[in-house]
Amino acid sequence: MRKLIQATCLVVALVCPIAIFGQSNRVVLNPRASYIDVAARRAELQRNKSERVSAALAQLGTCGLLAPVDAPAGPMRIPPHYLHGSHGPTNPAEHEMTQVYAAFEMRVTAGMNRFLATGNHGEAQCAQAQIDRWAQANALMDYDADANGQSWFQVEWTLSSIATSESVLLNDPKLDRAMTTRDVAWMNKVAHRMIGFPKAAREHNNHHYWRGLAAIATGVVSSDDELFNFGVQAFHDAVNEIDQRGAFPKEMQRSERSIHYQSFALQPLVPIAEFAERQHVPLYSYKSASGHTLADAIVYLGQIVGDPSIVKAYTPVDQLIDSDATDFFSSLEFFTHRFPNRQLPASIVDALKKPTFATRLGGSTTVLAGM
Repeated sequence: MRKLIQATCLVVALVCPIAIFGQSNRVVLNPRASYIDVAARRAELQRNKSERVSAALAQLGTCGLLAPVDAPAGPMRIPPHYLHGSHGPTNPAEHEMTQVYAAFEMRVTAGMNRFLATGNHGEAQCAQAQIDRWAQANALMDYDADANGQSWFQVEWTLSSIATSESVLLNDPKLDRAMTTRDVAWMNKVAHRMIGFPKAAREHNNHHYWRGLAAIATGVVSSDDELFNFGVQAFHDAVNEIDQRGAFPKEMQRSERSIHYQSFALQPLVPIAEFAERQHVPLYSYKSASGHTLADAIVYLGQIVGDPSIVKAYTPVDQLIDSDATDFFSSLEFFTHRFPNRQLPASIVDALKKPTFATRLGGSTTVLAGM
């Protein structure tokens, strides 16, 4: 019988190699794995001697002290981020309309960060109840990506925030399981709608990578291999885009914001790699056909922040440098935690002397992974 099974497997492998070695072989092995080892990180924080990490801990918000945030009613119709095209002056109307999403993300991540750092069940429960408020309202579902792209973008960012947070919160055994089951099922619906638009498979810029993070985080917590593989493929697509200098060419087309968008494209990619690595899918070592890895894009970001004139190879426009923003290097906390001995440009080393923060990546990225 064993020889028959082995022979059958050999035939299947020869006839259908994609089924064995392709995307179907990438499965969620542990829905509690998160993008960090929660127990190990909490132990690190308790032993912490870094002034920077201590400062980040001192700056943490408290979910219980923040007002509950109701989900917006009616269809999502968020105006474009820029007043004209894909760069230039930003739209104050978009900023005003997205404040409710920012408040939602802030409250959820505050509770998750407190739970991660201290094990406080009350904070985890507060964050979960906030997610549940939006889940029961069936939020983030009523929009048309073709008619209103900015709403689609907001979904990918907000889902990234709460799904990464959920991956940590699920490590609290005291949470109401009926609530978490309901909330994870809602996130799963949101994720499948988000990736279900035809252009989701065609557009390979930073938004594709953000959808990848939202999908892989949701795929892990919901044990959904399709979502997990969407995230893995988005990472592959991103690395395959990297050119000979380490740039993402589509992001270099953003005029005065090219440096900003190199950073913005990287922000979801590092957490995608972390989610995959925790499920034993090695993404950091993935190489494009031209031999590039994600690290090449990270190094290039450090180089162009240190010397913006390098970007003149792509655009003659002077750059708007926003590398002092708390989220600009936020994802690199995870990279330097995994590769503490990796030599990086001085601009990155200097930037990571201060706490970083990005609700779309789970709040205090220094508390999550900073050294």
